[in-house]
Amino acid sequence: MDYSEATERISRKYAKTGHEIDRQKIEGKLRRLVEEFGVQPAEAERSVTNELNKEFNITPAGVPGTPGPAGGATSEKKIADARPGDWVTIEGKVVSLSAPASPAIAQSGILADESGAIRFVVWAKSNAPKMDEGAWYRLDSAVVDEYKNIPNLKVHSGTTITAIDRTDPLIPAPCAIKDLHPGIGSVRAKVVQEWDTTHDRMLQSGLIGDETGTVKFIIWKEQGKEKLAVGAVYSIFYAQADEFNERLSLNITGAAIMQEEGDIATVTGGDTEVRGALVHIAPGSGIIKRCPVPGCNRALSRQNYCPIHEIQPRFEYDLRIKGWLDDGEKTHNILLKRDVVEPLTGMTLDQAKEIAENNPLGMDEVFLQMRDRVLGRYVVCKGREIENRLLVNTCEKMHFESGEHAKLLNRAGGAS
Repeated sequence: MDYSEATERISRKYAKTGHEIDRQKIEGKLRRLVEEFGVQPAEAERSVTNELNKEFNITPAGVPGTPGPAGGATSEKKIADARPGDWVTIEGKVVSLSAPASPAIAQSGILADESGAIRFVVWAKSNAPKMDEGAWYRLDSAVVDEYKNIPNLKVHSGTTITAIDRTDPLIPAPCAIKDLHPGIGSVRAKVVQEWDTTHDRMLQSGLIGDETGTVKFIIWKEQGKEKLAVGAVYSIFYAQADEFNERLSLNITGAAIMQEEGDIATVTGGDTEVRGALVHIAPGSGIIKRCPVPGCNRALSRQNYCPIHEIQPRFEYDLRIKGWLDDGEKTHNILLKRDVVEPLTGMTLDQAKEIAENNPLGMDEVFLQMRDRVLGRYVVCKGREIENRLLVNTCEKMHFESGEHAKLLNRAGGAS
């Protein structure tokens, strides 16, 4: 980026007031704000101007051509009103702290007030005082930017952090899952499914839902973090809703989580329904072995090898079917877990274990029997489509309809 034009504008403004400023100093400040702190160029220019106003004891209105409202001063706002590109003064409560993702970050977490919540990052170079979880602070001259369509509050060297005497609690109102949007949100939801983790830093992933829909959730490994129980209902406050490929996922690593005693009787388990024939049952279906190390649950190889925890002789058995469902126009990648596989195939996990341990073909015999029972069958699968795979919540066999058969033959011009 060329900083010469902005440097020239700032220099000319103060030359009119009789102040000659080192241009290299101005350019250095602009470069640091933009390149180190990710500040937008226009806001960096405003910040440098404000700093010089203070240095020369000039009121903002006294500087001709100063950009921005009210002479470029930051404005005091509620969190819900902060927009990317704003320089703001905010009062909020630190409701959550999370492990910094980089040595360049001193602190990160969630700041909330009565209007909403926002993720914040304190740069290490800012030398800002540490903030405590549960305490209220006033942040003067912080900047809001955007990452993955989510507003972020950045604390830089020009930000002033002041502890304030407030102890009033914040009670966030959970929203329906269908109303979640990128940002910070709170929900009351039931854990519907637990999935295989796809990263060694991931503690748990799966599906949570309420009466309005379901959403993928993720918990990353951090000290003190525990897995959620499948079937249990939780109030989850200040979770981070991320969007990728127009699909939301909920990162609840830094959220406040409370298990509820009540239940959510009807969870809408996804709005995708596919009817068609099972045209392929993929290897890896049938009975499988899983890593018993807490938090892992990965499928083991035939030699009981986990890619993370190596050989695991004390494995745990599980059932699943991976395959393809053809609806006549498109084939769908599907994944059925044990609670769907058992009623569809008529084979329980105990029966599959007995076959695997006593038949000469072992686990292959389970695969062959399951394949023979479902391959080519017409089924109706309902679930949620994530990353081009349908995670099936229910799967029922379709019954033969003689009337429909006759219609098809008539359309084809043949005879029954």
